[in-house]
Amino acid sequence: MGIEVTVEGLTKSFGSQTVWEDVNLTLPAGEVSVMLGPSGTGKTVFLKSVIGLLRPERGRVLVGGVDMASSPEHEIYEARKLFGVMFQDGALFGSMNLYDNIAFPLREHTRKKESEIRRTVLERMELVGLLGSEAKLPGEISGGMRKRAGLARALVLDPQIVLCDEPDSGLDPVRTSYLSQLLIDLNAQIDATMLIVTHNLDIATTVPDNLGMLFRRRLVAFGPRELLLNSEEPVVRQFLGGHRIGPIGMAEEKDQQTMELEGELPAAPPVAIPAQLEPSPGLPPRQAVQRRRQRVAALRNQHRLAAAAPAPATGPAAGEQP
Repeated sequence: MGIEVTVEGLTKSFGSQTVWEDVNLTLPAGEVSVMLGPSGTGKTVFLKSVIGLLRPERGRVLVGGVDMASSPEHEIYEARKLFGVMFQDGALFGSMNLYDNIAFPLREHTRKKESEIRRTVLERMELVGLLGSEAKLPGEISGGMRKRAGLARALVLDPQIVLCDEPDSGLDPVRTSYLSQLLIDLNAQIDATMLIVTHNLDIATTVPDNLGMLFRRRLVAFGPRELLLNSEEPVVRQFLGGHRIGPIGMAEEKDQQTMELEGELPAAPPVAIPAQLEPSPGLPPRQAVQRRRQRVAALRNQHRLAAAAPAPATGPAAGEQP
């Protein structure tokens, strides 16, 4: 099973520009989480901060007892071996064929024999549907294949935490749908903790167990998908609905005068929660789903989360006289 990731008070700046500040959240072990946000809100910066590639000005990222923000470099280096990262562009070496690209982490970070490396690489290539393409160069394949090759490489070290940076970038809706199913299938098979940063609504509504959103240098919300998909937070409603009216503008933030002219967003009617993707036939059920449902039930018992379905009518039943 994957490892829980705890983020406490994280603040990141570049010079005088604050990207986001005081971010607090927990990525539950073995569950799939998605971080949303308009372009330019620092989603990729957040991903790099989680793995310790960028150091924040304040705060902690705790992974298995290691603070990825301030622990000694050798401890962070060892903790990074728990991660697999699927970069936005695949980050493949153009001069290496797919086999060597995927084998690279094993050759770099382990002392496995080539026979063991070959077995692992071919298993991961089969997992992402690339078996038979070992000799192809990255420039000879489609963007979707490069994404899957990048994912296979992220999986060769058997990570307990998988990070995906905009996996839908450059893909058409059909390929995005296939990739979404692949991510769900992977979670069913390896039960890893997964964090996906994206602004794709199809992924956001059908893949994750948990949703979060960054906007205006803060984490607007983070929690079970049932909570976020029915959120009354204006920026969340605007983003999920794809509306022009709301806090998000062409330059991310709208000024106060424009907001006042637009007025309030209309009240959102109760909506049915979109069905979450299930593993493909023949795969085991996702253990993460049951864990999330238990947390949601506990929240409801504490009156912190409204029921997803609207309350039944209280008027006279059908056939009765008022």
